Amino acid sequence: MEQVENFLSFVSTHKAELWDQTVEHLWLTVTSLILATTVGLSIGIVISKKKALSSSVIGFVNAVQTIPSIALLGFLLPFLGIGVFPAIVALFLYALLPIVRNTYAGITEVDPVVKEAAIGMGMSPRQVLFKVELPLAMPVLFAGIRTAFVINVGIATLCALIAAGGLGEFIFRGLSTNNPYMILAGAIPAALMALTFDILMGYIQKHVYMLIKPISITFAMLIAVVIFSRIISNSSPSKIVAGFPSEFIERGDGYMGLKNVYDLHLDVKEMEIGLMYQAVKNKEVDVISGFSTDGRIEAFDLVKLNDDKQYFPPYHAAPIVREQMLQKYPEIRYALMLLAGLITDEEMAEMNYRIDERREEIRAVAADFLKNEGLKTGLTRSGPGDIIIGSKNFTESFLLAEMFKIVIENYTGLTTELKLGFGGTKLLFDALNTGEVDIYPEYTGTGLLVILRSVHVENLPYHKDTVYNYVKKEFDSRYRIAWLPPLGFNNTFALMMRKEHAEQLKLKSISDLAKHTQNE
Repeated sequence: MEQVENFLSFVSTHKAELWDQTVEHLWLTVTSLILATTVGLSIGIVISKKKALSSSVIGFVNAVQTIPSIALLGFLLPFLGIGVFPAIVALFLYALLPIVRNTYAGITEVDPVVKEAAIGMGMSPRQVLFKVELPLAMPVLFAGIRTAFVINVGIATLCALIAAGGLGEFIFRGLSTNNPYMILAGAIPAALMALTFDILMGYIQKHVYMLIKPISITFAMLIAVVIFSRIISNSSPSKIVAGFPSEFIERGDGYMGLKNVYDLHLDVKEMEIGLMYQAVKNKEVDVISGFSTDGRIEAFDLVKLNDDKQYFPPYHAAPIVREQMLQKYPEIRYALMLLAGLITDEEMAEMNYRIDERREEIRAVAADFLKNEGLKTGLTRSGPGDIIIGSKNFTESFLLAEMFKIVIENYTGLTTELKLGFGGTKLLFDALNTGEVDIYPEYTGTGLLVILRSVHVENLPYHKDTVYNYVKKEFDSRYRIAWLPPLGFNNTFALMMRKEHAEQLKLKSISDLAKHTQNE
């Protein structure tokens, strides 16, 4: 009962945002469905009359359906940019298969005797289609449309990763911060939307000829209103648009606190970490939250805005390990100590650049660095993993996990298993705390403000050793998790802009950015 009350309280405090996301989700789904229905019905009718085309056309739309949705969104990004347009294109492509296939199947499965009788009564091919074939195919045809809508409601949640909005924003933020109420606030309306539409389509199917004209007019008016409102909004004075990943928006050291400290007002677009760099490069957003050791800063000609109020604490990376594993395998500590203080900021930025921009293999980059530092890298063990190494879902975390694997396997007799790409800090830490993961690379600032939730601890100077010693002590006493010595580099958060844009607006610090947004 308490959990229900907490959920209802969360919904109440976020009702305005939830309503906006629901409207965005419905707009994406319905718009793409209308386009897919119009095109899909036409294609289905054509291939039902020209069966030689059927296998190739259905094979194509079937192939589109097999592409992972996030991969399709990523593929469309360089061509169509971020936002609503690529999202609608992707949803349109996914909705085609059930509509095309069911239209084709429904028409071709009409009894030939019935069609011959219609022709014998003097009907033209057009009359046979609209007065015989389509009415008889209507149950199968509507089943395809209903299936397409349900598919699109689910896939539309992923469109939040490319700043298209929708209920996926709550879902991804909830997953990143391990907030079940936020996940449910996104998932429940999506499920209700699918069920409501399914019931509505069932009613329309029974009264299709009576309702098709008013429904078509209503949808056309709605689309016209939305398009007009978007034209008006696009013609209004431009604002600074920020592209932030889900976790940064919600985490204790992220945008919410930053907004309060600096009185910062940005038009925030939620998107996946890997996409935001491409988005700022393509001028689709103006500001992103990045990591100071990211190799794309130089590659994309970005500039870091000075954190003049010292909002962000130090983020020195270090291995964190379950004490139970250190007691069972004390040699792990020795192996990982070989990495202590080994990596500079510049070296980490260079390795990130090689992986992100030169497309070099992560393991090869990790091995090259360790080999140049005089460490052994040649041994790769096989078999069941004695140690499970985790990582978050970004390049640097993948790279450090590979380094941990290499030194452990080359300096101990243990085998390791990698579990890479956890969707958020809280998810990965919970996996470590419950024993599903034994080691992963963490950052002192993240440990302080996200896991310990010690938001701007009073009388705790943001100094490397002070923060490290604090989180080391607290993790040991609260969780029996050990922080081993830091790896050397400080990958603090930073707000970044295109250098030319920052120079044009004369912005050098986050305070400058805040003043600019207040004057817009």
